[in-house]
Amino acid sequence: MPSWWSKTSRKDPELFQNVSEGLRRLYRTKLFPLEDTYRFHDFHSPALEDADFDNKPMVLLVGQYSTGKTTFIRHLMEQDFPGMRIGPEPTTDSFIAVMHGDQEGQIPGNALVVDPKKPFRKLNAFGNAFLNRFMCAQMPNPVLESISIIDTPGILSGEKQRISRGYDFAAVLEWFAERVDRIILLFDAHKLDISDEFSEVIRALKNHEDKMRVVLNKADQISTQQLMRVYGALMWSLGKIIGTPEVVRVYIGSFWAQPLLVPDNRKLFEAEEQDLFLDIQSLPRNAALRKLNDLIKRARLAKVHAYIISSLKKEMPSVFGKDSKKKELIANLGEIYLKIEKEHQISPGDFPKLAKMQELLNGQDFSKFATLKPKLLEAVEDMLANDIARLMTMVRQEEAAMPSQSVKGGAFEGTMTGPFGHGYGEGASEGIDELEWVVGRDKPTYDEIFYTLSPINGKVSGAAAKKEMLKSKLPNTVLGKIWKLADVDKDGLLDDEEFALANHLIKVKLEGHELPPSLPEHLVPPSKRGTVMEA
Repeated sequence: MPSWWSKTSRKDPELFQNVSEGLRRLYRTKLFPLEDTYRFHDFHSPALEDADFDNKPMVLLVGQYSTGKTTFIRHLMEQDFPGMRIGPEPTTDSFIAVMHGDQEGQIPGNALVVDPKKPFRKLNAFGNAFLNRFMCAQMPNPVLESISIIDTPGILSGEKQRISRGYDFAAVLEWFAERVDRIILLFDAHKLDISDEFSEVIRALKNHEDKMRVVLNKADQISTQQLMRVYGALMWSLGKIIGTPEVVRVYIGSFWAQPLLVPDNRKLFEAEEQDLFLDIQSLPRNAALRKLNDLIKRARLAKVHAYIISSLKKEMPSVFGKDSKKKELIANLGEIYLKIEKEHQISPGDFPKLAKMQELLNGQDFSKFATLKPKLLEAVEDMLANDIARLMTMVRQEEAAMPSQSVKGGAFEGTMTGPFGHGYGEGASEGIDELEWVVGRDKPTYDEIFYTLSPINGKVSGAAAKKEMLKSKLPNTVLGKIWKLADVDKDGLLDDEEFALANHLIKVKLEGHELPPSLPEHLVPPSKRGTVMEA
C-alpha cells in the first residue's frame, strides 16, 4: 500500500510501494552518505545492500558442540538438509545458511558472496578462511518459505578452543546478529560449562538482547530435581556473562522427534515448545518492524560515530606532532565521549565500546578524517524524527492489508490441530469430542449444593450464587467472567445446569487453565443448545 513522507527539503512527497522499498531508499539517500563520510563501515558494520531489506526473516542458532543445533533444525523442518551432519563430537564445522530453493543443493561460500540476491555479499571481508567454512543448503520445504535458518559451528571448550579457526569467529557471529530476526542460544542440560569462546560470543551479541532466546535442550534426560538445579545454574551463569538484571527467556525441552527418556515433565516440555514455536512463527509478521528497528539503531550509532570522528579531526594539528597527538587522543577517548555526551545530549548507551574503538583507531590516519558536516547530520535527524514515524504507520497498514503471516509446515503443523494440538482435551477443552456433556460427570455433586441455596422456580439468584462462588477465593474479575459464561440465557439467574457449568469453570481455573473468551459449543448445557444456536 503506497505511503508518503516529505524529504528533508520539504519538497513534493515521495511515493513508496512498500516498507522494504522505503527503508532501502531512506538508507541510500539519508543514512549511507553519513556512514560513508565518517568511515562507519571501517569501524562498525559493512554497508547494507538491497538483499538486506528484501530477505526473509532469519534465525541464528548458536551453542557449544553437541547441544543439538543441527538436530533442532532437522526437528523444525522434519527433513534432512544438504551438508547436515549430526554426532556427539563437533560435527558441524561450517556456517550453513539453510534456505528455500526449488531444487535441493549446496552453494559454496565463495559463490554465495557474489550472489546479489542473497544477503551475504559483505561476508567477503572475512576472507577465504571463513568462506571455505561457509555454504548455503537450498531445498524445497514449507518452513523455509517463511524463514531461513543459520546453523553455526559448535563453540569449542577446553583445549580445543585454543586452536585458531583462521577467522574472527565472534566478529562473524556479530555480523549475522545484526541482520537476523532471532538468535537462539542452545545449551545441553548435561554440560553447562560455558567456555571462554562461548562467553566471548555471548558478549559480542550483547547489543542484540532483544533478539536473543535461550533453549535448555535435552532436558528429558534428567530428573525434575536435577532440572531445577540445572536451570538455576544456567540463569546464574548467563547473568554473570550478560551483566544485566533482566532475565533472558529460557525455553526448556527436548527438541527432536524421539521418545522422552524421563517423561515426568512432558506437560512442561509441550508448553515450552509451543511458546517457542509461537515466537518463531511471529517472525514473518514482525519482519518489517525488526528491519525498521535495526535501521534506527544503526542511525543512532552512525550519528555518534560522526561526532567522535569529527571531534578527533578537530583536535589534530595541521602540520607537526600528529603521531603524538593521535596517541594522546586515543588514550583520552573516554573524556571525548563525555564531552560529546554533554554537548549533544546523547545517551551513554549509544556510544560504541571504548576499548574496541581505541583498538580500531590505532590503525587509522586521523588526518583523513572528515570535519563535522551539519547537513548530513540534519538529514539523519530528519529521518529519525519524521520519516521513521511515517514509515511506522505504513508498517501497520501493510500488516492490516496482508493476511496473517506465520511459519507453516514441519513441526509447526503437528501441534496446531487435532488431538495432539497444545491443550487439546484439557481445561475448557475437556470433553470437546465426547457425546455426553462433560459437566454432567460432576453435576450430582453440584446439584447438592444448588438445592441448599433454596432455588425459586428452579433458579438461584445472583446474590445466592455469589456466596457459593466466593468460596473458590478467585478474584472478582475472574468470577465475573465465569458468571457471564455460565448465565447462558442472560436472565441474571442460574438454573441447575448453569450452576453446574459455573462450578465446572471454577474448577478449570483452579487447575491452572485459562478461561475461554466465549463459551465453547461442547460446554453449552444440553437444554440450552437449540436456543443458543438460534441466538
